Amino acid sequence: MTTKHITFTDAEIRKQAGQPVRQLRDPRYPELRFRYSTVDRTRGAWHVVVRGKWGKAGDFPSLTTKAMLTALPAILGRRAADAEATSLTSTWSSTGELLDWYLDRMLRDRNLSAKRKAGAKSAITCHLTPRLHDLPLAEVSKATLDQRLMWPLQERYALSFVRLVFNVLAVAMRKAHRLGMIEQNPMGSLRFGDFVGVRIKPKSSRLRERDLPDLLAKLASWSNTRPGDALLALMMLCHGTRLGETRSALWRNVDLQAGQWFIPADDTKTKQNHTLPLTRQACALLSRYQAQQTAQGYHGAYLFPASRRGPLSATVASQVFAELSDRQWTSHDVRKVARTCWMDLGVDYLVGEMLVNHALRNMDATYIHTTAEALKRQALERWHDHLDGLGLSALTGETYPRYAIPQNPTQATDHGASSENPDASQRSM
Repeated sequence: MTTKHITFTDAEIRKQAGQPVRQLRDPRYPELRFRYSTVDRTRGAWHVVVRGKWGKAGDFPSLTTKAMLTALPAILGRRAADAEATSLTSTWSSTGELLDWYLDRMLRDRNLSAKRKAGAKSAITCHLTPRLHDLPLAEVSKATLDQRLMWPLQERYALSFVRLVFNVLAVAMRKAHRLGMIEQNPMGSLRFGDFVGVRIKPKSSRLRERDLPDLLAKLASWSNTRPGDALLALMMLCHGTRLGETRSALWRNVDLQAGQWFIPADDTKTKQNHTLPLTRQACALLSRYQAQQTAQGYHGAYLFPASRRGPLSATVASQVFAELSDRQWTSHDVRKVARTCWMDLGVDYLVGEMLVNHALRNMDATYIHTTAEALKRQALERWHDHLDGLGLSALTGETYPRYAIPQNPTQATDHGASSENPDASQRSM
C-alpha cells in the first residue's frame, strides 16, 4: 500500500487524490490515517490507530480535516481509557442534522410499516424539526427540551400525542448513539414522566353495545347499495381486527370451506401471522359478498379493492367509518366494543388478547398454544350468536332464534363453518 506523508488539509487531500497513493499520514498526528475510497477518489475515511488497533472515525468530506483534528484528542482520550471504545465522531452540530439523518434512514427501512413511517415523519417534520432544528446537540437537556418542545406541545395537544412525538425523538437519539453517530445520548436518562406527571389513561370506546342494533340496522341498509363498506365494518365488528388488517384482506387467504381467515405478518401490527376462525355467520356474509362482487364483474384479489388497483387505502377506509358514525366514533372503537363484549360474554382474557392479535408474553403464549384455535372458535361463535340477537341475522340472510348465551365458553355450540360456494376458497381472484 502506497503511503504518503503530508500536512493534513482539505485542499491537500483533494490534491493527492490524483496521485497513485492509497493512504495519507501527517507526522504531527501519528495515530491518524486517511484512506481514499477505492470507488470514488474524491471521498475517503479517517482512521485512528491506537496500539495497533484501527478504528474508523468518519468519512471525508462529510467529516472535514478541521473537524477531524478537533475531535482527535477526545477520541484518543476515550480509547486510552477503554480499549474497546469507538473512534467514530459525529459531524453533526445541531439536533436538526440528527433528525434529518434519522428521517432518511427510517423512510428507507423496509421493516417498518407505511403507517409507522408516516406517523414518525409527521412528528419530525411538523413538530420536532421546527422546534429543535437549531438546538446544538451539546445543549440537549431536560430543561431545553421542556422549554422548547414538551411544554409548548402539551398546551395544544393530547398527552398521548405528546408522548408519541417524545418517543420519536428518543428513538432517533438512541439509534444515533448505538451506531456511533454521536458520542453520548443526551436523552439516555430522560423519561416522558420527567416532563409530565399525569398518567395517560386509555381512551374508552365511544361505541357501546347498546349502539350495536342501530349500527347493524344501518349496515343492513348498506348491504345492497354499499356492500364493500358494509362488509368492512362487519368484519371488524365480528373479529375485532384492525383497520389495516381488514382492508388489506385477500380472497386467497379466506378459506370458506375450512372456515378460516389468514392474515399474513406483513399486514399485522405485531408482524406475526394471524389466523381467525370463520363462523357460519361470517361464512354466510362472505359468500353473499363474493357473489355480489362477481355479479358486478369483479374477479380481483382483494376483498376491498381500491378504485384503481391495490386494496382500499387507509384514508378511504377511515372515511367509511366517518360516514357510518356521523363522525362520532372511529374504526378503532369498533375493535374496542368487540373486545369489551367478549369480556362481558365470559371469554377468557388470553383468548381475547389472541383474537385481537395483541403481543403476548412468552409464558402466556406457551400456556394457551395447544388449545388456542378451538378456544378462539368457541369465543367467536358465542359472539356472533349474540350479534344475531342484535340484528346480524338480517345481514346473513338467515334467521336464528334469540337465546341466552351461556357464560361458560366450554358450553358454546360447535357450529361447523359452511359456504354457499364450496369452490370459493380455491379461487385466486
